[in-house]
Amino acid sequence: MSARAGAARHSPLAIRALPLTLRRMLNGVRIAARTEGPAPLLVVLHGLGDTSAGWEWLPGELQLPWLEYLMLDAPDAYFDGRSWFGISLPMDGRFTGELPAIDAVAVERSRAAIEAVLAREKAGGRTARDIAILGFSQGCLMAMETGLRHAEPLGGVVGISGWVHRPGALTSEAPAHARSVPVLMTHGTFDPLLGIEHVRPQAGALRDAGFDLLWQEFEKEHTVAGRTEVQYIARFLEQCFGREHARRRAGAGTAPD
Repeated sequence: MSARAGAARHSPLAIRALPLTLRRMLNGVRIAARTEGPAPLLVVLHGLGDTSAGWEWLPGELQLPWLEYLMLDAPDAYFDGRSWFGISLPMDGRFTGELPAIDAVAVERSRAAIEAVLAREKAGGRTARDIAILGFSQGCLMAMETGLRHAEPLGGVVGISGWVHRPGALTSEAPAHARSVPVLMTHGTFDPLLGIEHVRPQAGALRDAGFDLLWQEFEKEHTVAGRTEVQYIARFLEQCFGREHARRRAGAGTAPD
């Protein structure tokens, strides 16, 4: 449940050779903005079995030079990658009839860890509105859970190819200001792991409950739909942070297809 399968066709050197300043941190990778002055921050949460390194291609593809990135590593080891929470995986890899059973205690623990990162960023001078969270698969669940429960309204939330943990509880427990947070959820019509028929109703329920949620479907599997989806996300982030829509050059060729 990571985007690494799509990125694996590109060499590791191509993924890491971005014209950006990388600063390794204990909890992941920070990539500085390429423009001077205060920069909003995008916190990136990977999927099951991936790491922060699996998303170092993202800045080069989004082409938002004014944006800083903080790509976090999940707390638990999972084979050669990391995991945000325990999850029951079926033998054939596809969830049919219902979404997967997960460790709710671990979800709360991981949310607290992400909240600590947000607190540190705000202590350094950023406002909550200057921070957005993007997550893929497991990271999508954590982005939704953290972004819509945060004590202040964040700049935005992006959830890619994931799902929502207990939508009813989130609707009733989220602070009132959460409904002002721009949210983008994207999903693949051919997702072989998390069928869109399970997630689409969750997004609809949140929207019906008053959340500012945009739902977008792509013809893709459990991955990122290359430049098409990345550019859609870039436009969403420009709107979240009140930036002018930029015309983009061709991508660096590192976005998963």
